[in-house]
Amino acid sequence: MVIVIGMGSKSVVDMIQASSGVHFSGFHVNGQVNGLEPRAVKETTSASEEIQRQPFVIGVAGGAASGKTTVCDMIIQQLHDQRVVLVNQDSFYHSLTEEELARVHEYNFDHPDAFDTEHLLSCMEKLRQGEAVDIPKYDFKTYKSSVFRRVNPTDVIILEGILLFHDPRVRKLMNMKIFVCTDADVRLARRIRRDTVENGRDIGTVLDQYSKFVKPAFDDFILPTKKYADIIIPRGGDNHVAIDLIVQHICTKLGQHDLCKIYPNLYVIQSTFQIRGMHTLIRDSQTTKHDFVFYSDRLIRLVVEHGLGHLPFTEKQVTTPTGCVYSGVDFCKRLCGVSVIRSGESMENALRACCKGIKIGKILIHREGDNGQQLIYEKLPNDISERHVLLLDPILGTGNSAVQAINLLISKGVPEGNIVFLNLISAPQGVHVVCRRFPRMKIVTSEIENGLNEEFRVIPGMGEFGDRYFGTDDD
Repeated sequence: MVIVIGMGSKSVVDMIQASSGVHFSGFHVNGQVNGLEPRAVKETTSASEEIQRQPFVIGVAGGAASGKTTVCDMIIQQLHDQRVVLVNQDSFYHSLTEEELARVHEYNFDHPDAFDTEHLLSCMEKLRQGEAVDIPKYDFKTYKSSVFRRVNPTDVIILEGILLFHDPRVRKLMNMKIFVCTDADVRLARRIRRDTVENGRDIGTVLDQYSKFVKPAFDDFILPTKKYADIIIPRGGDNHVAIDLIVQHICTKLGQHDLCKIYPNLYVIQSTFQIRGMHTLIRDSQTTKHDFVFYSDRLIRLVVEHGLGHLPFTEKQVTTPTGCVYSGVDFCKRLCGVSVIRSGESMENALRACCKGIKIGKILIHREGDNGQQLIYEKLPNDISERHVLLLDPILGTGNSAVQAINLLISKGVPEGNIVFLNLISAPQGVHVVCRRFPRMKIVTSEIENGLNEEFRVIPGMGEFGDRYFGTDDD
């Protein structure tokens, strides 16, 4: 058995899916959200942002020396493209008083009262709200917390400790609860080795503490919390298959934006440190034009490649130079691009680099006026109705321009399902507008933004993309 699901708990997939819900309740059209005033839009979006910014919290509990730390290290190692921090419950032991120090061998470190749970809850709440915290480092030789380490906000927080599931307030923080189950004899052998070698204690003291405190505490406080676990891992760190499956589910959870669960026609390319680093550079107001263009082009190429993957294909067999037959696919032939002038023209080179000789049309939409949007100019291939169309515009804001461009394509005979809208960043409000209006059209983007400000500008955004890309914002 690889992974044991706790009785009465949900499946791994259901448990992960339940951690996210629908957070956006409206969309922006002419300053209103489904009849709500703009103020309501701001409040709704703000609440949604708070939920989306919160990290994915994994709790790993089990008996002392059961292999919890090994499991945590293996999960962290496999989540190499995510920002992960490990918080140990051991860091939150109470510092012993002089009286307790004098009788330290009678102090029960395996009892729930030995931990400063209020401090743990305070630190976790700050991390969940995107604040950096100072985590204490407990010294098991002096039995005091005299050193702290700074922990910054992150994508994933792994909480590890023997009694993590004992307090319902701590359990409530967790999106996934894992119990590491290891044979008692194995745990005792590991404890003897750890306490004698690492902590410098003699074996008699270790065995006395085990029989007096450790084993009774396990039976009374730790083992009963096993029922709260979503996942039970037998054999701890030796169970590589179980850990691989857990990591796969975590990656699925982290890689899927909440809006993707609402709209199956929205695709956000999987984030990596490379992608996040490029976004950091092009969003920086101090980045030079040369670097802005260079890293924008890299990101655009990734979006274009991902968008091409959503086009239809036909199976094809070819003969390789070795004389073998390779079964592959043939690309979609009837294809064209349409850029929304002027920012969309920045995406044309990447499309041409991927699709040799592709036809590219253009649409110019005026972004001001009494009615909000006005179509000024369009030049499209004559046979566009017979083609799949890649619509190019790096920023999806309110969605009004996109709606007008898509309506134009449809009026020219392009089936809605033949349109793939490619952009670098998308505001949630624009996603709502476009995906609800055109459920058969696909959107491919590299990041979902926080929202729009009072001037309906994308935030945090990257400024006026066209000006920065083409250099027209230079003094």
